Amino acid sequence: MSQYQRLLLIINPALRHSQAINHAAALAKASGASLHIAAWIPSLKMLSLLEQGEREKARERYLQDHRDWLNAQTTNLRGRGLDVTAEVDWADDLRQDILDHVLEMQPDLLIKEVQHESALKRAFFTPLDWHLLRHCPVPVYLVSGSGFVLPRKIVAAVEVSDTEGPDNELNERIIQQATALAMQCNAELHLLYACDISAAFLADMGGLTLADLTKALRRDLEKSFLKLAGRYGVASDHRHFILGNPVTALSEFAHDHQVDVIVMGKVQSHGVDKLLGSTTEHILYQVPCSVLAV
Repeated sequence: MSQYQRLLLIINPALRHSQAINHAAALAKASGASLHIAAWIPSLKMLSLLEQGEREKARERYLQDHRDWLNAQTTNLRGRGLDVTAEVDWADDLRQDILDHVLEMQPDLLIKEVQHESALKRAFFTPLDWHLLRHCPVPVYLVSGSGFVLPRKIVAAVEVSDTEGPDNELNERIIQQATALAMQCNAELHLLYACDISAAFLADMGGLTLADLTKALRRDLEKSFLKLAGRYGVASDHRHFILGNPVTALSEFAHDHQVDVIVMGKVQSHGVDKLLGSTTEHILYQVPCSVLAV
């Protein structure tokens, strides 16, 4: 049986050239899952300038236009053999409306197109995508507008610096989710660990030099990574132990190897009390591929 039985796609109906519907439909077709498309529209402030009667008519015309468009999309998808439902409505609080819908529907996966925000805006407001990464109770699949609708190369990004703690359980979920997606899409599965050895890890111990400690730590981390890869049967040429900052290393790897999806943890410790959640959030604006956050 497929891991995905029910998919929920969130779209902005004003972005009619978005590839999100095609990505979600392709995954639903490959997995045999049902697909529900929810299109929510933030209230239009400019309508407040109209008289009450005209305002309501304008709101209804605007809403109906988007409903007609989405109905045409779903009719086309049903013609391709997909089990698709859809809704269009106003959003009073988009963030909460999405989370409430997830709790009510209990989908296996929440799908949404990545919404790029400027660094200045991110400094003052939490982007919607970041909010979903932090608070959504199900895996979040944030698709990019480029690439193939079905992924051909999937990378599971893991953390092996603490194999006895919560990281180990999250690694399992990351690999299981990546494996399931790869099986559904007949894609390559790769395992990657971005090893960031900084001075924060190191101390003067027993007369060892900083270089000695760095080599010893790298050797231990690589051994843990290979052990994890072996446990899940990842082919030797699909194992990638990379030195460097996680965001930079993952971004460069995704560009150089034409990765379609990176599967990561929403919140995962990295080194000493660091969060991979922040890495996942920032990765959204650095990589040319989709991100599946577990």
